[in-house]
Amino acid sequence: MTKKMITLMAVIFAATNLISQNGRGIDWEYPFNGKNLDGWEKKGGEAKYEVKDNMIVGITGKNTPNTFLCTKKKYSNFILELDFLVDDRMNSGIQIRSNSFDSYMNGRVHGYQVEIDPSDRSWSAGIYDEARRGWLYDLRNNEAARKAFKHNEWNKLRIEVIGNSLRTWLNGVPAANLIDDVTNEGFIALQVHQMKTAGVKVKWKNIRIIDLGIITEFPQQITGEKLK
Repeated sequence: MTKKMITLMAVIFAATNLISQNGRGIDWEYPFNGKNLDGWEKKGGEAKYEVKDNMIVGITGKNTPNTFLCTKKKYSNFILELDFLVDDRMNSGIQIRSNSFDSYMNGRVHGYQVEIDPSDRSWSAGIYDEARRGWLYDLRNNEAARKAFKHNEWNKLRIEVIGNSLRTWLNGVPAANLIDDVTNEGFIALQVHQMKTAGVKVKWKNIRIIDLGIITEFPQQITGEKLK
């Protein structure tokens, strides 16, 4: 095992250990207050977002581009947890370390996306690169994660982004485990995918995050390797 990989694993262990100590020194933050969308802004298409019963509800518009409800705050290293309930007709996702720049495709939202995919392929919790490189880590070789998705029920996502390690869990089952260093900071966003049909819904609740800030001791580049 290389020295860089040992450092990587040590950083991840230390960060995860902080979380397991009942928030000692690091606390959960709640970017959604359960009442309104303060702290969030819509980008992209014209799908609708509303707040109902402590949930954010995304509602498709007819033939409108992908729409994103984005945090105004940007995050670098973090642990994110949330629950989602998605209509089986719909594709959705959670953008992480994502951005919107006038200089890139006229402001199109781009960056890492943790997939929400109720289709037969069942790649929920895989990692896609929105408006950039496409699939980075699908679940075709992770049958346990594919089977973890619950149709027409609430599902729990856990996302750990530490340095250039991006890992996901779906309902407690390990899913994606990616090493990538293209983007180190950006907003979090809830996606409503474009559809021909209006009125299809995806819901999110229990959104919480531990902001780990900047981990300066993390090696800048570790490429071509995946954590075991």
